[in-house]
Amino acid sequence: MSSSSKSGGFRNVPPPAGSKASSPYQRFIPREELGDFASWQPGTFGAAPPAAAAPAPAAEPSAQDWQERVAAARHSGYQDGYRDGLVALESFKQSFAQQAMAQVGALLEGFDRQLQGLDGEIAAALTATAVQLARQVLRTELATRPELVAAVATEAVGAVMLSARHIAVQVHPQDLPLVAEGAQEALAARGARLQANPAIARGGVLVHSDVGDIDARIGARWAQAAAALGSTLPLEESPP
Repeated sequence: MSSSSKSGGFRNVPPPAGSKASSPYQRFIPREELGDFASWQPGTFGAAPPAAAAPAPAAEPSAQDWQERVAAARHSGYQDGYRDGLVALESFKQSFAQQAMAQVGALLEGFDRQLQGLDGEIAAALTATAVQLARQVLRTELATRPELVAAVATEAVGAVMLSARHIAVQVHPQDLPLVAEGAQEALAARGARLQANPAIARGGVLVHSDVGDIDARIGARWAQAAAALGSTLPLEESPP
């Protein structure tokens, strides 16, 4: 036996000071000193761990829950339909605007072409009217004022270059005395000779010189006046 047995028995933990230890296991051990130890119970060794508790079955939705779900589904469907309707409406508006602009553009182009055609027709009608009026005025002037041929002869002689020589002024035989009287000074200033030419229509003048000719006959003067009006109609209408 060891010396510890002689002194009264085996003690793993000495008793507190001043206490009377009659037994080595009589000491009270505080819980703080036990740590992770737990009291032993019969059947602890080899026992299976306790099974986890099964989840409680889900409760069936009530009639109010179904009504709330149906209302939420309806609201969501309404929102989706409203959004899709707005998108479709905007797309329709853009498509309609494009079609309307295309139709308006085509209509304006048609109006523009019609106006251009109308402007051309109006211009042609005005030109024809002006030409007809000029014809009547010229014929009336030649018939009522034959002495105007003297003014035409004066202008034609004045258009000849100053260096020109051998100037000859030809007019219709019936206009010869009218020109001799009315253009006497102009003819004398240029040393021009007055000649009768039955091939020249009344009211016309033809001037010859060594540097060129001046055609002041009625047909030539009419062609220039008609060209200024944008017309090529002759003075005398062709017989039907």
